[in-house]
Amino acid sequence: MTPGEHSEPVAAKLGNGHRRLLQPPSVNSLMDNFVFALSGVAALWLAWLVLTESLHVGWYLVPAFILFWLLLAYLVLPRVHRILTSIYVPDYFIGRARTSDGLLGDPINLAAEGSEAQLDAAMTGAGWIRADEVTLRSSWRIVTSTVFRRSYDEAPVSPLLLFGRQQDLAYQQEVAGNPAKRHHVRFRKCPEGWMLPGGHKAGWLAAGTFDRAVGFSLFTLQITHKIDADTDVERDHIVATLVESRPEISVRTIADFSTGYHSRNGGGDTIETDGNLPVVDVSKVPSAAMAAHQGAEARMAARERRRPVSTTLGVVLMGIRVVVGIVTLSLTLGDRASIIGEAAASLPANEVAIAGLVVDIVVAVTSASMLLYVALAVLVFRGSNRARVTVMAFSVVLIVVAAVGFFSGMSVTLRGDLFGLPVDILLLLALSAQKSSLWSRRDAIHHAPREIS
Repeated sequence: MTPGEHSEPVAAKLGNGHRRLLQPPSVNSLMDNFVFALSGVAALWLAWLVLTESLHVGWYLVPAFILFWLLLAYLVLPRVHRILTSIYVPDYFIGRARTSDGLLGDPINLAAEGSEAQLDAAMTGAGWIRADEVTLRSSWRIVTSTVFRRSYDEAPVSPLLLFGRQQDLAYQQEVAGNPAKRHHVRFRKCPEGWMLPGGHKAGWLAAGTFDRAVGFSLFTLQITHKIDADTDVERDHIVATLVESRPEISVRTIADFSTGYHSRNGGGDTIETDGNLPVVDVSKVPSAAMAAHQGAEARMAARERRRPVSTTLGVVLMGIRVVVGIVTLSLTLGDRASIIGEAAASLPANEVAIAGLVVDIVVAVTSASMLLYVALAVLVFRGSNRARVTVMAFSVVLIVVAAVGFFSGMSVTLRGDLFGLPVDILLLLALSAQKSSLWSRRDAIHHAPREIS
């Protein structure tokens, strides 16, 4: 079978995320990729400015260094990894999940057969707790629970990608009320008609690991959970809890599904597996199928409609710029007379009125620009892709102008431009993030043709 003969049915069976991967890149995609890469370089420049200026701030060195670490760990390194892994990490199934930064994550060490409702009934019946979605509220709660050692049974798990999307279901078991330690497993629905290597069939694929502590990621320097190296132990624990809870659950094992190996996951933790893949059959578990199916559809629709945190952050940064602009404009109007006086001092007597006219024009243009920026912020918040692209283009121009000046010998300091260059770089990082891009283009993506030209 030729590639052309095989591509059309595959495209029809895969979800929206996979059709995006198979289709030729659009102008929007190419622009997003360019801005994505440029913002990574800009973030690296920003981190360098923070580091070099922190060496001259005396007792403020510690908070400045913390700021440098935050920029490096949560903005620069993830963006660099995302760019590099899109080049060298295969974008097809190789038995590993991927982190949101594109790094190879946990091994796929479990499969399941059955509906979502049956899988949910089997997992909850075996003592597993459904994890919350990752939101600002749940993220804050997991931070406070870790700091104050409070139990959070429904704590969210970080997204790991397979088939171009994050997990559909996630479950966990906390250990002795310690939020730093937990059993957890992420399930993803396989595309319709998709087969495992070797022709094996499975409805769900999962990655189960045990969080043993909280530490720093080796690759991104972020604070994250560290997993136990022997992932087979966690895999067998998950299977044992399911089989022991219900007699109708059966298990078959695909021996040597992958070669046994030692490697590292996306956080830099050592992992090892024997390569066997248990397939848990939960298709005989009774469940409220219709209600669960409707609930799954509602959750999926809500997830697609939910505004990404990165988009919200971008709008907040735009709001900060507007507030700074209003304050600056107010100070200018309050000091209008002295500004005109200083300007008039360098002009002939018969041209003093020109100074007042120039100041009024600058104020009018600035006011109009701010109103336009507010309108763009509202449109970005509502999901307009054109507004997002316009704002990114504006920030790109300002960043490039600042960079040209910097490398031409002009002094560029964060203290002298705190709400200028840093805001532009952070804004570019936020709005060029993959989730922001996909959310703002969601209507075009959903209406994209299914066939590949």
